[in-house]
This record gives sequence, structure tokens and C-alpha cells, in this order.
Amino acid sequence: MKVSIAQLDIERGDPETNLDRIGKSAAEAAAQGAELLCLPEMATTGFDWERNRELLKACGQHHQQLSEIARTHRIALCGSYLEEAPSGKAANTLIYHDATGLERARYRKMHLFTLFREHEHVEAGDSIVTADLGAFKAGFAICYDLRFPELFRRNMEAGAALQILPAAFPHPRLEHWRTLLRARAIENQCFFIGVNQCGFERHGASVGQTRYFGHSMVIDPWGEILAEAGEEAVVLTFDLDLDLVERVRKKMPSLVDRRPDLYGKRACGQAD
Repeated sequence: MKVSIAQLDIERGDPETNLDRIGKSAAEAAAQGAELLCLPEMATTGFDWERNRELLKACGQHHQQLSEIARTHRIALCGSYLEEAPSGKAANTLIYHDATGLERARYRKMHLFTLFREHEHVEAGDSIVTADLGAFKAGFAICYDLRFPELFRRNMEAGAALQILPAAFPHPRLEHWRTLLRARAIENQCFFIGVNQCGFERHGASVGQTRYFGHSMVIDPWGEILAEAGEEAVVLTFDLDLDLVERVRKKMPSLVDRRPDLYGKRACGQAD
């Protein structure tokens, strides 16, 4: 399968500009023969907490525009966007549109980044989501979820051969990003796509700005890096040899050798 990643500089609170960049990235990826384009976290609006309520009014329209981009360029889209949850609150939600523009999966960010006070502005999801992407199944997660390996193990147990993670990782945590992405791929023996924002997000004089480091990556089931961006906006296209997942799992049967029957037991010597 041929897949593209679009490492974007997201304009905070400017969905028109961001949707235009997504459309241009989809056109470029489709011209390179890609079947799927993966986008960063909050790709339509950025993290404009103060304007969440205002932006929520138009998020349904933004999702429809994403559907139209997918249908126009005949390419599936996967990214994280602002969404109004059933409760009426804001959510940070991954949506997978297939190449006809139909929505096939929706995952709400489960682990909210308290250091960024995300929990004060969006509602956490409570469901693990995987989806069939034609010849294989993918598991979904968003940014801070990367630090919680249990989620990716559950995705793998549900049959995921690929894990997709839109993100907005800033400096100075580049080595955390690179290490954790490879670890999640190795321990679950799957392909892993981490798509990060790049550029600066300006929060105003009182807060300053955040610098995102990019370095979007594609990692194979051995933990080898197949593609890695720098810090600039870019579209990268690559081939995934999906048969490699099965070959790796047969050669290194660590998933078969797990002992889930023991993992819930008390540690030796632990007091009652």
C-alpha cells in the first residue's frame, strides 16, 4: 500500500487556511499514487481554546470539506480535528474518511494532556477504535496517547497491523517522540505512522509561542525508520509492505510468548 504523510504548519484558529493546505497536500499525495494521506493533530483549527465554542459551530462543515477533499482526489484521509461531542463539549477527534469521502472511523483522544490543560477545554474519549483499511486493519491514537502503551497493545490485539498517530509534539521532547514511536512499533510488531505538526503556534503575549519540531516518521515492525521528515512542512510518500508484519511476527514470536494470564496478579511480596 502506498501512503503519504503531510507534515503541516497549522494556523491557529484559521480553518480556511488549514483546509486549503490539506487540499493541496491531498492533491500532491494523490499525484504520487498514494491511497491514504495522514495528517497531524487538530489539523483544521489548531489549539485555539479561547475560540472553541465559536469554532465548534463550523466543525461539521469542516468535516464535510475534508470529505469532499478525499472524494475529489480519490484518497483516504486520516487526521485529528476539533469536534463537538454528543455531550455538546469540544473533543479532539481522529476521523478516517475513505477515498469516496465516507467516514469509516472516529476516535476521540483518550488521554488528555494535563500539562497543557487540555482536560479543561475538551472531553476525553472512552473507546478504543480500529478500522479495516482494505487489505489490513489500523488502530488509532492521538499525540499524548503515545505515552500509554496499553492502548496500542489493545489495538494490536484487535488485529491492527498499522497504528496511526496524529500529533503536536513540541520542543524539547524530540527524543521522547522518536524513542516512543519506535518502542510502540517494536513491542506490537506493526507499522507505525506518527504525523507531527511543524512551525510555531502563537498563543498571545501573555503565553508566548510553541515550536513544533516535525520529524513525522514511518516505522516498520522491526523498529526501522522507513521515512523521517525534518522540521519543515512536507508531504512524504512511501510504500508499506504489509506482508512484513506477518513475517516479523513469525520470526520473533514475542506476541505469542506473552503471559496475559499473569499480568493482573499481585507482585511477589506485595502486602495485602
